[in-house]
Formats: sequence, structure tokens, C-alpha cells
Amino acid sequence: MKTISTRLSVIFMLVFLCHAVSAQTVLRGVVTDGKEPIIGASIAIQGTTVGTSTDSNGAFSLNSPVDAGTLVIRFLGFLPAEVNFPGGATDLGTIVMNVDNSQNLGEVVVVGRGVIDIADRKTPIAASTITPLEIQEKGVGNVEFPEIMKNTPSVYVADQAGGFGDSKMYVRGFDQSNTAFLLNGQPINGMEDGNMYWSNWAGMTDIASFIQIQRGLGSSKLAISSVGGTVNIVTKATEMQKGGYVRMTTGNDGYAKATIGYNTGLQGKWGASFMLDGWRGDRKYAVGTAGAGQNYFVSVGFKPNDNHIFNFMILGSPQWHDQNFSKPLVSSYSNNGVLSTPGYDITGVRGNYNYGWFNGEGLSQRTNFYHKPVSNLNWDWKINEKSSLSTVLYASLGKGGGTGVLGNGPGFIDGGYSAENGFTNWDVLAQANAGLPNGLSEGYNGSVLRASVNNHLWYGMVANYNFDTQKYWSFNVGTDLRFYTGDHYQQLVNLLGANGRIENNENRAEGHIVSKTFSANPWSALFNSAKVDERVGYDNAENINYQGLFGQAEFSKDGFSAFIQGSISNQAYQKIDRWNYAEGEAKSDFEKKFGYNLKGGASYTVADNHTFFVNLGKYSRQPYLDNIFVSNSVDLADPAVDNEEIFGLEGGYKFSTSLVNVNINGYYTKWENRFTSYQTRTDEFPGINEVSYLFTGVGQLHKGLELDFDARILPELTLRGYGSIGDWKYDGKSPYRVRDNDSYDIIFEDTEGQDLTGVRVGNAAQTSLGLGAKYYILPHFSVDADFNHYSRLYGNVDIDDVIESSLNNEVYQAEKLDNYNIVDFGLSYTFKLNNGQHIKFRGNIKNLLNEEYFSRKDGYGYFYGLGTTWNAGLTYNF
Repeated sequence: MKTISTRLSVIFMLVFLCHAVSAQTVLRGVVTDGKEPIIGASIAIQGTTVGTSTDSNGAFSLNSPVDAGTLVIRFLGFLPAEVNFPGGATDLGTIVMNVDNSQNLGEVVVVGRGVIDIADRKTPIAASTITPLEIQEKGVGNVEFPEIMKNTPSVYVADQAGGFGDSKMYVRGFDQSNTAFLLNGQPINGMEDGNMYWSNWAGMTDIASFIQIQRGLGSSKLAISSVGGTVNIVTKATEMQKGGYVRMTTGNDGYAKATIGYNTGLQGKWGASFMLDGWRGDRKYAVGTAGAGQNYFVSVGFKPNDNHIFNFMILGSPQWHDQNFSKPLVSSYSNNGVLSTPGYDITGVRGNYNYGWFNGEGLSQRTNFYHKPVSNLNWDWKINEKSSLSTVLYASLGKGGGTGVLGNGPGFIDGGYSAENGFTNWDVLAQANAGLPNGLSEGYNGSVLRASVNNHLWYGMVANYNFDTQKYWSFNVGTDLRFYTGDHYQQLVNLLGANGRIENNENRAEGHIVSKTFSANPWSALFNSAKVDERVGYDNAENINYQGLFGQAEFSKDGFSAFIQGSISNQAYQKIDRWNYAEGEAKSDFEKKFGYNLKGGASYTVADNHTFFVNLGKYSRQPYLDNIFVSNSVDLADPAVDNEEIFGLEGGYKFSTSLVNVNINGYYTKWENRFTSYQTRTDEFPGINEVSYLFTGVGQLHKGLELDFDARILPELTLRGYGSIGDWKYDGKSPYRVRDNDSYDIIFEDTEGQDLTGVRVGNAAQTSLGLGAKYYILPHFSVDADFNHYSRLYGNVDIDDVIESSLNNEVYQAEKLDNYNIVDFGLSYTFKLNNGQHIKFRGNIKNLLNEEYFSRKDGYGYFYGLGTTWNAGLTYNF
């Protein structure tokens, strides 16, 4: 009976399965953007778990368990498409997806591909790409631009709570001055010190098409020597599709932003796109961190024929924002009981000792204001089927600076800081000024508010000629030319009740009085700044000229590829001082430094899914100008600062299918003879409050492993994750000098050097991991979340403790900060309207669980990270 029963069951199941199979509908179709097939689009049958993706021809085929229903099609940068299929339908024909303009992704007239250093060669590198959808969903509003990149291996972002645009980004433990940032192929790191100031690029999230982070050696062909890696930011250009959008965004602490953008589409041979917005915020997170600004973008494209394409672009982000700095945990007092350094015990997590009230209005010691318009002209020339030339001419004019107290300061005046909450008591400083002889501040007598002005004019050209034999070999050569002039001085902003300030220098009459004040406003800074006789503190300038040549050859055949790449560069520096010389101005000779880099690598792909690669490189990088000269003088540093020497080796494995991508990388970077500085308060030198230790021969060794993946678990669910483990330590002995941060005088030198071997590199978490998910509840309704863990985070090196440990024959180690975890949450919903128009809602909550943590420690104290913040916005596309 059991045998008969079993046989009947099997027969029944077979009949049922046959019936089920015969009931299935086979759906076929092709997905395009109206011109080209879309490869890898996600195809799902609504209400089921059945799905597939389009092949290399944009085609798909799948068995439907229902006779009739709705097909949902998704692809990055396009609006989800819904296609109804009635009973019996099989061939759905060509399905055209519409571009989502709110994501700033569309067919473009030109993007200068020939000079943009995206990873487009066949030999792989360790790289991660941030898509336009992620930029627009997670980088909107009050979110710092580098935070878009934090879900990437070996990337760490800190100081977000300092103020709007004050965050700092680290790649493989190297800071921003040692990571190259390129905007459409144009280098944008500061020419003097390599630093990045994200407040100057506040509008980037509104115009970025995508971002690619190349960790380590990277694929950049420019004559640059990035140690940590290269971050390529590619903006939108003139779009061919006509339309526009309006966006309104709000956020915590009074944040508000309004944006409008429009594209004319390609009208004959011409097209134009523009974006304009304005924003404001009562505070970023801490008290006294208000800010406001505008962002503008204009792009004009011209396509006379199929061989030549031109595009002109200009963008700018004029802004001002008040700042919050690091603080010790406990306040400190001077010998006479004056509160000299307010700590977190008084100010609290959201406290800010830079801020206070003057005559009933809020006033900050530290306000950053800047306007840096950037323009470039791209020309792409398709010479023939094998060769092309791309050229970009660019220019940047920067005006603005940052404010601070000149003179005594609140830490040296009884009651200058509130003993109750640590705020600056501006009225107390004004009362002290009222008692000055003739109401004039001089030296450390009296306190006034000044601005340190940092103006510049920067222009250059990048050109790249590419030749592809279309049979195994491709070649390109190019040039990178840059010319830079910087101007630095201080000017008065607020006299705080004083009548003026006596400012003597070598070419002024004794008792020279300066009383004119200037606004800390980015638009005012463009047209109104102090003349030579109205300047205070210091007055100097510099010229930097840079010429570079680069080239690359790549071979590719039958799954094997190899490349060799090199560049040479010459950099000339000149310093000009208008303050310390009786003849009115002194100029140094041009100091010239020659540098080079050489990179090579190979890869092998097995069965189209498995790729193994290895790359190595050797750099000789010229030092920055700020390291070559003694600050605010034309004198060269002694001992002289020579080129930094960097060796890098990395290897990796990539696995890729239509459903999952996995990347594993390992790296080894040895950095010798680097310059680094460390600022701190000190009582080691009488009469001096703050100093900088200037190291001229530091060695560092950075090693680590990285993993990242993304996977489509279900048609409605995608996962991504990453993990990175670093071992970053200082290595060897370095001479150093000590500089007074007020006078910029060198007050101490140690030529024998201080041994830093084995000391952990601080400021960035050496272990990090993350996991993110996105789920479509409905075709136009999605939720997403990201979890990030950071550990093995160390404070910056405390050089006083290093020296003390050395004298006591002890091994110094930087302070280890606590581990922490961050959870972010987001939600999107798109309302479809008539004629292809739609309204999209997006909301984000950052640090959902309100984790309290230190993100970094410097020579002055600790930086608290952001607590829970939020933003939300509506975008209307037409």
C-alpha cells in the first residue's frame, strides 16, 4: 500500500508540476534608453520573487508564474518603469526607460572623458564608485560632501560637527593633503599645502554625476603623486534632454535650502544647463555654528559636428559659517585663576567657546568666509577611429579667509570666558579695550577681531592624446600645466570698542594706526579688501609654477592585461614678503624641485568572472611651498625640506556577476622623508601659548586588507558591505623645529631628531566595517539603512609626551579612542504625475541611535561627532 501510495503521490506531483509549467507565461523584451540598450537592468514581476536582469544587448527572458500582471524595471539613474502584460502576452517589445533628472544623470554633450582620470583601463585598481542616485539621496542638504564616501573601505570622515563644510577625509590613514582630488580632471588640492576645504565646494552634491575613489596607486595619469589615493569628482555637463527640477530641503536646527535647475536640451548645435540654490542654517550641530551661502552652476555645450565637442562650465559656492573646535575634557585655568581654556565639563557636547554675544548679538571668534568661482573649457576632438585629443583649460579665483582674535584674547582676561558655560564674553573684552591708552590696541594689549585673508589666482591646462591600435595596445600622453599666485595678510573685522590698532613693520612709520574694518562676507571679499597700509599681522605672497608630462601604455589580450605609466614634473616656488623688510618688499629666488612617479601592473581574468591583479609604484613627490619656506618670510627652512619618497605595492581579486560583485585588496605603502606638522598648546616656552612642531623627515608604513561587495538578494532587495583592517605606524627618526603660532618665529630646533618608530598613526580608524541595505516596498517606495563600525582609532601624536617618554626610556603610544557604531536611515517615495513629470520625497536620519563618540583628537583636545541629525526634501521634475 505504501508503494502504491508513493507512486500515486509522485504521479500527482508530476501532473501538478506539468500543469504549473504549462500555465507559466514566458516574457521577453528589450530595455533601452531610447537609443542604446541598458545592460544589467533589474526585471521583476510585481507581487512575486521572480526576476532577472538584462543581458549585454538589453534583452531579457523570464518565466512568469501568473498569466497577467505588472513588470517592474529598475536601473540606476532612470525612473522605475512599469509594464502591464495581459494574459497570453509574451513579447513585450522595446521598453524605453526615462532618465531621472533629479539624479543629475543624463546623456551629455561633453564630459571631457579624455582628461578625467576615471578607472577605465583594463588593468584593475582598488576603486569604488559613488553613483548619482546615492549622491542625490544621501548627500543632500546639511550632509558633508565627504560623508557620501564613508561607506567605502579605508575611508574615514571626521570633524563634521565643527561647522558647515569643516569635515576632514582620510584614505588608508592619509589625510586630505596626501590624497589627490580632481574635478573633471582639474586638480583642486591647495597648491601651497595640499589641503581641501569642503566649504568651498558646498554645491558639489547638486551637480556631481558620480564620484570615484581610487585608493592607493590609482589609475590617474596626471603628474601627481597621491599617497592615499585619488578622488575623481565628475560634474554634469550640458544635458541633451530638455527639462528641469525644483527642490526644497529642510533639516535640523533651522536648516533650509531651495534649488532650481534647468536644461534647454540640445537645440541644434547648442545646449545649456544651469543650477542655482541658496541655503542657511541656525547651526550645524553645536551652538554658534550658523552658516549661509549660495551655489551656482552654468554649463554651455557646443557640438558643431561628430568630431568636435566643446563645453564651458562655471561653478561657485560663496558661503560663510561659524566654527567650533576641539576642546579638552576638563577646563584649565591660568596661574591667577583666569579661565584660559574652556573644556567639555563647562561647554558640554554641543558647546562652543568660540561663540558669545556682543551688544546683544551673536558673534564668533572663528568665522570662515570664502568665494571660489571655478571655470573650465573642455574640448574633445575625435581625430579618427583610433585617436582622440581632450583638453581642458581652467581658472579659479579665490577670495576670503577666516577670523580670529588679534591681541590679548579672552583666555588672558579675567572673565573673558564665562565660568558658567565657557562662552566668549565679548563685552568684557570691549570693557578692557575702553581702558587702553587712546583706545588703541597694540601687541598683546587689547583684543580685536581680525580676518586672515587667503586670496589666490590659479589657472592651468590638462591635455591628453589617446591612441588605440584596436588590437592589443593603447597609448596616451599628456601634459599638466599650473600657475598659481597667492596673497596672504590680515585685516580688521571688529575693533570691539577700540579706536584702532597700532601695527608697526619695517616699512611703516612708528606708531602706524590701522582702524578700517572689513566685512567677513564672501561677496564683499571679492571686491573689498585691505590695502597695503590697512593690513595687520603679516603681509606676504607666493608664486608657484608647475609643469608635468605623463604617459601610459597598456596591452590587453585574451584575459591578460598589463600597463606601465609614468610622469615627470618640475615645480618652482617663490616667496614674497611685504612686512619684514625696510625696502618695502623682498622676493626670494625661485626654488625648483623635480619629481616623478612610475607605476606598472598586470591582471588576468579567468572565465569572465574572476580577475587577479597586482600593481606597484614609486613616487618622488615635491614638498608643498608651506614646508619649504619659514612661515611669513622669504627664508628657506633649515634643514632644507627635500622630496618625499613613496613606494606602493597592492594586489587584488575581483569576482563579478549580474547578481553579485566582490573585491578583495591588499596594500603596502612605505613613505619616507615626509613633512608633517603638529599644533598644540604649551607651557614649555615662556610667554608663548600655542606652537607648531614641524617635522622634516618622518617615515610612515601603512599596510592593510580591504573587502567590499554588493549583491542583489531579491529583485526588491540589494545589500552592500565593506571591511578594512589597517596597520599604520610611524617609522624612524625625524628632526623638528618649533614655531610660535602667533609670530611664526622658529623658537627651537632639534637637528638630531625624535624617534617615532612604532607610534600608531592617528586621526583615522584603522579598523572599519559596514553593511547597507535597500528595499523597494513598492516600485516607487524604498527604504535603506547603513551600519558603520569604527575601532582602533588613535589620537594625534602628542609630541610633548613623545619627548617625555623618550627621556624616561619609555615607549610612547598615542591615546586610543573608544570604538563606536553609527546607524543611518533613509526613505524615498516618487509620486508619478502626467506627461512624465514626478515629485520625489527623500528623508534621511543620520546617527539614528544618537551614539555619543569622539571622532578625532588633535593637539588641543577632542572632537565630538555628530549626534542625531536629519534632513528631508521634495523634488519636482518637469
